[in-house]
Amino acid sequence: MEPAIAVSQLERHFRNKKALDRVSFEVARGEIFGFLGPSGSGKTTMVKILTGQLQPSAGEAFVLGKRAAGRRDPEQLRRIGIMTDNSGIYERLTVYDNLALFRGLYEAPEKSVAGTLESVGLAGEARTTVQQLSKGMKQRVALARALLHKPDLLFLDEPTSALDPMNAARIHEALRALNRQGTTIFLTTHDMAEAETLCDRIAFLNNGTLSALDTPQRLKLSHADRSTITVVASDGRHVVNNDREGAERIAGWMRAGQLLSIHSDEPSLGDIFVKLTGRTLS
Repeated sequence: MEPAIAVSQLERHFRNKKALDRVSFEVARGEIFGFLGPSGSGKTTMVKILTGQLQPSAGEAFVLGKRAAGRRDPEQLRRIGIMTDNSGIYERLTVYDNLALFRGLYEAPEKSVAGTLESVGLAGEARTTVQQLSKGMKQRVALARALLHKPDLLFLDEPTSALDPMNAARIHEALRALNRQGTTIFLTTHDMAEAETLCDRIAFLNNGTLSALDTPQRLKLSHADRSTITVVASDGRHVVNNDREGAERIAGWMRAGQLLSIHSDEPSLGDIFVKLTGRTLS
């Protein structure tokens, strides 16, 4: 099946700086794809190119089978949703009226407004003007606008950066539900926990180049220290060798009913990013 996104040797220059340097990847239809990197790494530039807001300096990108930098096609635009940190919403309108306006533009069903507000936890704020909302609630309005027409492809640029853990979890569930219905999601974030929770595959972007691309689990396993195992027993935390002697020690804790937890020593995604790039994600 044709990929939802296909990027080949893509470059974008701003004066003397290369924001993207020969980046290539594909996103399968129905996938949640994480594009991870620190601020200034090129994530937002990639989103702007894929959504037709910027022209690449070199290379090419295709979105839903059409060239991303080509002439804007209204039908194509109705098939995608976009939420970025500067997604415009009308401050003087109510939450409901903001969504009703865009519902008309997207030709979405009238009932979609109420359902989308419910999914992002804003059903009780439908008649509140946007200017009265907190920053986090405004971010949820912008997300609701992007979800409103159930797009084939959804671009999310740091969708939960201003949200508390409870509301972030609610947004994650809404995104999973949309994905189960067939929507492909392209997510940029510097939150490794969010990426691991949501994404089928992730790409690490650093200084405009890709450092790694794989599933979260395979990335962690490929960088794991397989020589040791960490055990938490009733008498404390222990690191044992992954050999016969270590197995006998673990069996001893099990026979004594003292074993509380056991896991292989896998690095976090953040640890892997630092190892590959020498940079943190903050």
